[in-house]
Amino acid sequence: MSSTGEVTDRSGRGRRVILWRHGQTSWNVERRFQGSTDVELTEAGVGQARRAARLLASLGPDAIVCSDLQRAANTAAELALLTGLDVTREEGLRETYAGVWQGLTHEEIIARYGAEYTAWKRGEPVRRGGGELETEVADRAAPVVLRHAEKLPEDGTLVVVSHGGTIRTTIGRLLGLEPGHWESLGGLSNCCWSVLGEGARGWRLLEHNAGTLPEPVLGDDD
Repeated sequence: MSSTGEVTDRSGRGRRVILWRHGQTSWNVERRFQGSTDVELTEAGVGQARRAARLLASLGPDAIVCSDLQRAANTAAELALLTGLDVTREEGLRETYAGVWQGLTHEEIIARYGAEYTAWKRGEPVRRGGGELETEVADRAAPVVLRHAEKLPEDGTLVVVSHGGTIRTTIGRLLGLEPGHWESLGGLSNCCWSVLGEGARGWRLLEHNAGTLPEPVLGDDD
């Protein structure tokens, strides 16, 4: 795992999956829970996507797949421009649907649904805002990632452009971690990524929250 955010070439070491979080949105800045709400990138978010895309393009990805929400699709488009690859949009890669939490700020969620929020942070299975369980998000997202990874050449690289919460649950599922421990993976900053590599015992985490420069984590689950 890289603690410096450097992108390193691991060609010849099996397939890789790069899970890339979308660029900044206005709701990230306002700390509003986006969930499945289709919020677009800010101008700064587009700039983040372009900078990150230049780094990721240097890895020579073989395929790009993304959430169909515009903040992820528009992030993926920046990498597609540099690589010439088509982008496959997948509804299964959307962020967690969080019902009445969506559109609320962090402070509003704590004030109105504090017990529910605390139970979730303890690792309990909680339908935040009456929405999806984290395990249900993994049930729909992880198979999408695996299906596209299986199409890669032996040393191929797949870029998956998605959302903070969905990426965390997908990593947890692919690593075989118990759901109560998925939160220990921590969040991804906007336009940062994690890298999974295929090993003899399955997928393993090679890098987490890597990027060009350290960035604060805003709106972790969106």
